[in-house]
Amino acid sequence: MILLLWMLDLVSANDYFGTYVADFQTRFHGVAGEVFAVDSRTIFVRGFTYDGEGPAAYFYAGSGGRPSGNGIQIANEKGSMDKLGRYRDQDIVLTLPGGETLADISWISVWCDAFSVNFGEFFIPSRFLYPRPQKISNFDGIHDVSSDKVVVVDAQTFLIPNFTYDGQAPDAHFWVGVGNKPGPTGTQVSDENGSIEPLRRYSEKTLVIVLPGDLTVFDIDWLSVWCISFFVDFGSIRIPKNLNVPPSLRMLGIEPQSKLNCEVLEESIGLEVRWAIAGKSIVTQLVARLNEGQYMAFGLSGNPDKTQMIGGDATVTWMDHRSGKGYADDYYLDAKSQCAGGRGACPDSNIKRGTNNVRLLNSAVINDFTMLTYRQPLKARDRYDLEIYTNQSQAVIWAVGPVNSQGEVSYHQKRIRDDLFVDFGRIPQWNCPIAGKPAPKKEQVRGGSRPTPAPVAKPAKAWFIPPIQCFEPEDGVFFAQIGPTGGDSGYSSITGHVGWGISWYINGLLIPEIHVVRGKTYTFVVEGGDNPEFAGGYHPFYITDDPEGGYEYKSAEERRSIRVFAGLEQNRRGDVVPTATGRLCEWKEDPRQPGSQFTSFGAYQRSLSLNCQEGQPGIVQWKPDRHTPDVVYYQCFTHRYLGWKIIVNDDCNT
Repeated sequence: MILLLWMLDLVSANDYFGTYVADFQTRFHGVAGEVFAVDSRTIFVRGFTYDGEGPAAYFYAGSGGRPSGNGIQIANEKGSMDKLGRYRDQDIVLTLPGGETLADISWISVWCDAFSVNFGEFFIPSRFLYPRPQKISNFDGIHDVSSDKVVVVDAQTFLIPNFTYDGQAPDAHFWVGVGNKPGPTGTQVSDENGSIEPLRRYSEKTLVIVLPGDLTVFDIDWLSVWCISFFVDFGSIRIPKNLNVPPSLRMLGIEPQSKLNCEVLEESIGLEVRWAIAGKSIVTQLVARLNEGQYMAFGLSGNPDKTQMIGGDATVTWMDHRSGKGYADDYYLDAKSQCAGGRGACPDSNIKRGTNNVRLLNSAVINDFTMLTYRQPLKARDRYDLEIYTNQSQAVIWAVGPVNSQGEVSYHQKRIRDDLFVDFGRIPQWNCPIAGKPAPKKEQVRGGSRPTPAPVAKPAKAWFIPPIQCFEPEDGVFFAQIGPTGGDSGYSSITGHVGWGISWYINGLLIPEIHVVRGKTYTFVVEGGDNPEFAGGYHPFYITDDPEGGYEYKSAEERRSIRVFAGLEQNRRGDVVPTATGRLCEWKEDPRQPGSQFTSFGAYQRSLSLNCQEGQPGIVQWKPDRHTPDVVYYQCFTHRYLGWKIIVNDDCNT
């Protein structure tokens, strides 16, 4: 919940309600109340009173002249346009509709439509300065403590952009107090996760911290990174006097209209999606027990009528646990393949620059749960985005899997299997377990249920894949086809690299180590697909000293640092192209028997079936010589990490 909870937390009322505007002028039916501006669109009415006897009274706002029915109607404190009932000295919060602000209006009235009568009003002073977040100074101290200018979001909340601290001190905390400079007499402030443990290492991370209890920015003179054990200020900022900032919601003592939603997506890893509508945006938080190097993705289906990955608009989030840095990227799912040349599962910005419309707000790990919070607009900003509706249900998608060396998604390890629809604009419901309380009863949703999270399984042991010896096959002919990576025991455990979910099968074996001898000619019958328009099924074969592969999308500088021994050539235009492509032959996994169920490749292999398209295979011939390195690799021209090692020997007997 992290970033979202501080917005929703409620405690006792405080004496600061914002900037005083005026009192309601009583005309009829006892209308009264003291009015404060909370921010540009929100007012707080303290002690609002109205006898409820008018036949059709509503809140209206307008500009110029006197109150009338020609203004704009304002919803009541419950967000309803129903006629006003009785209020007896009640504190309420009203929000101007649409894009209207206090700068656009001059009055607010309790207006009766039935008789066109003003029951009571107040006027907004000219050149009125309503509260708004204020930028102050930045952190700059020892132990690498630094930040951009800190924003006082409201009277109890600080936003600290790009905060850095080396984490080397034994007892550093956020600390506030009064006086000319920081000292031991002060108050500790919890970190962005609500923890009072010593601050860990931060590297350019944006934090939101909240003052405890009823303490406000008006009660303190400084905010410090303070070492309690050694009485040392590692870096601090001064808090200006008389800041015209909004009060916090908990200071108003009024429950906000937007609460938090939560749904469990996958019980085995405790994957949850939480969200709240915030004006024209939606703030989303993904939570799960993840291993190092895993991502979690959530978004809208590519088909409005069912859950479908292809054509989907998803946000992919992951966290580098070593640095503590989080990532959230806008993805368009063009195909079920690794991103290559703007095709496949790609970040929007890889397809067209400037199209990443997701902004990371917060990342954290708490009690083994990775939590990433991001914000995105409800409206589609470009052709790679889908609109998020607040008045109907929408089909959604999710997946969890490994992040590759480029910081991009690889083939998912877990994904949504059934149709799931979510109404993002619903009345807020929390349908997830709450710490210290019994889990909610399982409630069937289209696509699954909502139980208590379970621990993540430990990494699997790599399968043994028998190497192909250099005296076999005798004719030196190898069949290169495509197949699944075999789950956790397969490609990733064997190679130590994150794969896409597909890999080369040589003579029916999953990425076997191939032994060859110098001076002998070898033939690779390539059946990896020959249609470049089908990115997920186009895998030209080549041999190189590069352990990564994916030559097509390497830079000129990267290409100069590697050698290619077979499978590629330069055409008349100077472009490097594959010399041989062939029909697609693909080993298929039985969905009822995933690789994770098998303890050996032999058992897994017997569950696979080979499916070949019509057409002819491609042929790559190669003769290693004395200039060939002892270790080279068979790879895919269009995708990274699909192949493995070829060991080059001088003599098969050795």
